[in-house]
Order: sequence, then structure tokens, then C-alpha cells
Amino acid sequence: MPMTGRAVSIAVLLAVEAGLALLAVPVHQGFMAVYGDVTATAFEGLTWGLTAGPSGMALGLVALVAVAVLVPSSRLWMRLTAAAIPVVVLLVMLAVTPLALGQKIGKYHSSPQCVTEGTDEPMASADRESQRAFDSIAHIGLYSGSGMSGVGGCTRWLVLPENVDVLQHYRAALPEAGWEVVEDDGRHLRAHHDGLAFVVMPCPGGGAVWAGSEDDPAFGQGTPGLAGTEICPHGMPTM
Repeated sequence: MPMTGRAVSIAVLLAVEAGLALLAVPVHQGFMAVYGDVTATAFEGLTWGLTAGPSGMALGLVALVAVAVLVPSSRLWMRLTAAAIPVVVLLVMLAVTPLALGQKIGKYHSSPQCVTEGTDEPMASADRESQRAFDSIAHIGLYSGSGMSGVGGCTRWLVLPENVDVLQHYRAALPEAGWEVVEDDGRHLRAHHDGLAFVVMPCPGGGAVWAGSEDDPAFGQGTPGLAGTEICPHGMPTM
């Protein structure tokens, strides 16, 4: 039986819906690989992507075309196909979310990294000393490499799930590594070892760590231009 004009129009809309569906998934995956929260579960990441990013708009376009097919269509297979495509897109988005977050995690380090090739002296020597301090400690969280470094020590930021206590981890890890905890007021922790100092403090979504000489104030707070500046960034990296 030849297709009517309405059936042809609906078939075209189905093709458009399928095309939008094929675009929606890579849009979501690309967005999550750049902006996703690496501490989130697949469901949390999908929910955030749908509400805060282009993923929701992409899925909404697919659903809009699906409605445009469902309303005029009288053929069961067309109606079922139109209704199934947004559901399939949503399920595929859920499946690719951990893959996208895994791509982002691959850009992070499991410990702070301060040494950068091509750094001039005396900053290069200071960075190596800070790195020596960091390397002696068992760390927690993920590090993007963002932070501050120089003769006043090296600061790096880490991301953590909300239910992880960064101070509690280092209360155990520092003595095990031979460090002596000299300050612990519940807001920050400072430890000394072999002329070096290590400081950690919680930040929203993670924390900040610093390593340098035990004679230096942490996080560059005694350095002109940095004194009094906020240690925790306004938006912690979601890496």
C-alpha cells in the first residue's frame, strides 16, 4: 500500500528524531568529559548534565520531535518508535556518563605534582623540595595540577566526594610517613619532617594541600601579593 502524504511526513520526522538522537549522545559525552564532576556516580552525573548543561536541551529536542510524531500518527509502529527513541537516548546517556568521567579522570593525578620542566631557579629547586615532601606522603583525592608554586612552597587543590574527611585521612597518613603533626585545629593540619612542612585544609568539594620549608607560612600567605587571598578557589575544579 503506498504511503500517504501524512505517513511520509511522519517518516521524515522519525528520521529527524533519530538524527537528533545520534547527536544528543556525543553532545552529552563531550560535555561530561570536560565539565563533569569526577566524584559523581553515573546517575548523579547524568542528572547534573541534564539540568546544568546542553544534555537536557539535546534530549528535549528529541522528545519534542517525538511528540510531533505521536500526535498525528495513527500507525502503531511509528508511535512506538517515536516514544522509544528518547528512552533509548536517556539510557545510552546514562551508560556513557561513567566513560566520559573516566576520560576526565585520566587527565588527573593521584598525588600533587609541582615540578614543571623549564622552570628557572630558584623556583625549580623550591618545586623539587615541595615535590619531595608530597612524594613521601600517601595522598587522597584527585589532582588536576592547578595551583600555585614557587619559592614560598607549592599549593595544589584536590577534589573529593562530599562524605570524605580530608583531615582525617592525613591525621593517619602523616605519622605513618614519619611526619610530626604540629597543628590541628579542625580547620587545617600542619606537619613537619626533615626541615619540610606540609599543610592541608578542607575546601568545598575537596581540599588544598601545601608543601614547602617548615620556616615558611603555608599557601603563600606571607608572600606580598598573596597575603590575605582566599586559599580555596571560588569554584573547586570538578576536574
